[in-house]
Amino acid sequence: MKNLIQLLDFFLPRFCQCCKSKLESDQLIACETCLSKIKPATDERLKFEFEKKFRDAKVISGFDSRYLFEKEGELQNLIHALKYEGKFRIGLFLGRKLGEKIEARICDWKPDFIIPVPLHHLKKAERGFNQSYYLAKGMSRFLNIPVAQKYLKRIRFTETQTNLTLDERADNMLGAFKVKKREMVKGKNILIVDDVITTGATVSECAKVLLENGASKVFAASAAVAD
Repeated sequence: MKNLIQLLDFFLPRFCQCCKSKLESDQLIACETCLSKIKPATDERLKFEFEKKFRDAKVISGFDSRYLFEKEGELQNLIHALKYEGKFRIGLFLGRKLGEKIEARICDWKPDFIIPVPLHHLKKAERGFNQSYYLAKGMSRFLNIPVAQKYLKRIRFTETQTNLTLDERADNMLGAFKVKKREMVKGKNILIVDDVITTGATVSECAKVLLENGASKVFAASAAVAD
């Protein structure tokens, strides 16, 4: 297999998504130099983020993330290429990395399935896909936990969260989601996955709706966490 990859790389070389250098046969998305520049989310940082984003609302029972999001950094390049250039393999790659990170938590969380944060149908039609689905799919392959993307629907088109305050982001998400199959989420432990969690407003609103429809517990995970 390695020889085949080397042969393919000779004729169709692959390049690092971040620095554009030629990738070695054992490198999938980015070179080791660029990957090493992406800061991991430490346990201490994750504890701080949980206290800040989720403790008071009491709808997210546990939270984990693989990396810290930095503007203009290597991870932003990867996520941008995933979301706006349709490079799905990046989503699968980051999903697997996230799965490796939270593998130890799965024994405690015991999620029945993974739900990627849904896009509104207009946004999905514009983009052509939901980037969080590919993260969930990459996690699913590693953790052997099914992905359920039809149980939760985004029913309200929301403006971008980028320039909103913490309170405005929470208000922006109110009533944005609806459970489609209540009988499928009732009594279940559910893991919600998003690409980047900033304030936590989006996953918190997802969790709130799922709990209101009978879910037992809801957990959240993301490729990256941001301030």
